[in-house]
Amino acid sequence: MILALNLNCSLDKIYTVDKLEYGGVVRAKTTNNTAGGKGLHIANICSLLGEDYVASGFLGGHTGEIIRDILEERGMKHDFVSIAGETRSCINIGTPDGKQTEVLEAGPEISAEEKEAFLAKYKELLAKADIVTGSGSLPKGVGQDFYGTLIRLAHDAGKKFLLDTSGETLKASLLYQPFMIKPNKDEIEAISGRRIEDAEEAAEEARKFQEQGIAMPIISLGKNGSVIGFEGNIYRAVPPAFQAINAVGSGDSFVAGIAIGFQRRYSIEDVIRLGSACGAANVLEAESGYVDPDKTKEIFAQVRVEKM
Repeated sequence: MILALNLNCSLDKIYTVDKLEYGGVVRAKTTNNTAGGKGLHIANICSLLGEDYVASGFLGGHTGEIIRDILEERGMKHDFVSIAGETRSCINIGTPDGKQTEVLEAGPEISAEEKEAFLAKYKELLAKADIVTGSGSLPKGVGQDFYGTLIRLAHDAGKKFLLDTSGETLKASLLYQPFMIKPNKDEIEAISGRRIEDAEEAAEEARKFQEQGIAMPIISLGKNGSVIGFEGNIYRAVPPAFQAINAVGSGDSFVAGIAIGFQRRYSIEDVIRLGSACGAANVLEAESGYVDPDKTKEIFAQVRVEKM
């Protein structure tokens, strides 16, 4: 089973508009409200591709109930800890030029009691899981090293922890050696202090992460694919190019594909291929964190994976 953690869930409101004018009035052409957050996107991909999973984290208030209702309507498996605070909402505005403007609320503060309740829930779910994905920002109140605590518990239980976060949270978590990390080019440049101009330079950074005990560092290069380190090797993955309808959730879909590939005991090349296919398939859909299984299968066969 895949345990998909979403500690700072959101209700995602996705709008498309003809033009986004600063200080003006904008009327939405389309509106799409979804249960959002990186971990819920991963859980949704697992559900769509028929993989066993459960989503967990914190949910609270009226917005939390809306998210629970959406998950129930979809038949998605979830086991969240209820909190007193209000789960956040986030806004994404897409324009015809392919640009997306996001407004992200910070989210509620977690009390010490709520944090302990989640840790108890996590240990219970961890015993049943094979792979854990920890994705996105941390809510206020849990501490910058909270992912580190979860990674350590996963290590102790012999489970893979796939981490997808950024900034100071990523830096604090690296010390605990998650099995996988997936920073993008900009995030790597912020951590390393050097410019990444091409895949070869990304590969150098991946090797450094491997030396630090990260089993599978993945560096996303956007439309240019990704560079992946694993068991002393460096791979380059390049999916076919598509005209994006909505790229939000593609990174989460990529992580879901990696988790599913490991769960199904694929070869490392096919693990990478499935991650890349899920990430590419997501851009073809209006809904974030969504893939068409048939399209994903077609794209899987087209992804190029080669050793560098």
